Amino acid sequence: MIELERTFLAKYLPASLKACSSKEIIDRYIPKELEHSQLRIRKSGNLYQMTKKEPVKGQDSSEQTEQTIRLREDEYNTLVKLPANVTHKIRYYYKKDGATFEFDVFQGDKNGLVMIDVEFKTSEEKAAFKMPDFCLAEVTQDKAFAGGVLCAKMYADLEPELNKHGYKKLVLE
Repeated sequence: MIELERTFLAKYLPASLKACSSKEIIDRYIPKELEHSQLRIRKSGNLYQMTKKEPVKGQDSSEQTEQTIRLREDEYNTLVKLPANVTHKIRYYYKKDGATFEFDVFQGDKNGLVMIDVEFKTSEEKAAFKMPDFCLAEVTQDKAFAGGVLCAKMYADLEPELNKHGYKKLVLE
């Protein structure tokens, strides 16, 4: 499957965000030693998955092939024993203008970071999309914010990149 997605840093959190449906996500990227791991083990609510994402060769780097398999809980529990870089976030599903915006509110050592993903059905839809006012800057092609890189960082490590965009720490109260 080809993933058509754009990623943004949040400028602010909509007032109704906390009332939106949400789920806790724990991502584990392996192997831990890679600078940009493309293999992810995910616990999303009660769903367990293994996903591998790779850029589509010869295409815009924001388009990736995505292969996902569901895992049983016992399989997940075995795989989480592998050394990994871990990210913990709460994902809120915010609907506006016919689109669903996935607000990832990072927890733990990345507390204060909020990123927004939007997925599209076609390349044309993706290209025509206009960034809404709650988005600060697009970081779709910025490797510093790719999941496999981000997972090995703490908020303080990200500050130089965040400062380039004028990002201000956000906390959902």
